[in-house]
Amino acid sequence: MTENNRSITQARDGQVIAGIKKDLQNVSSLPLASSTYTMAALVQLVQSRIDAANTVVNARAHWVDASTAYGALNTQVTQVVRDLRQYVISVYGKDSPVLADFGFTPSKRTPLTPEQLVARAQKAAATRVARGTMGKKQKAKIKGTVATTAPATPPAATPPIAAPAAAPVTVAPAPAPVVTKQ
Repeated sequence: MTENNRSITQARDGQVIAGIKKDLQNVSSLPLASSTYTMAALVQLVQSRIDAANTVVNARAHWVDASTAYGALNTQVTQVVRDLRQYVISVYGKDSPVLADFGFTPSKRTPLTPEQLVARAQKAAATRVARGTMGKKQKAKIKGTVATTAPATPPAATPPIAAPAAAPVTVAPAPAPVVTKQ
């Protein structure tokens, strides 16, 4: 059985209602799915599914609109509250109890001591060496080499074949072009 989406189901339900009204008006009641329905009750039941599907579509449209509006408002208010926090800190100080009135907390960042800064730099350098990471200029100095691979050695049962000595190759210089005057 194929899975139906809401629009297909709604279209099919509309056809069912039309068929009931056209062809089953003379039937007084039908036993269906452990219940007995009059034609009016059957039409009302099928119509209720169409109405419920329309409600879902409208609710989703409202939800999407409301979600979009919230996202835009959230972005704006977040920036305003961030700037308000900075204003309150600049006016009253970063350790003022007035910050608590707004629900703001003072910064918890403590400056590092010189020893901690040195240790952090050494650790960063050691990590860089361990990972083998390099900067742009260091990478540019690295050039690849082509490794020549030796041919595979023949099996031990076969004696090696001696290659004939290569004759020296001489290359004659190209003849000079002949220039003719016309």
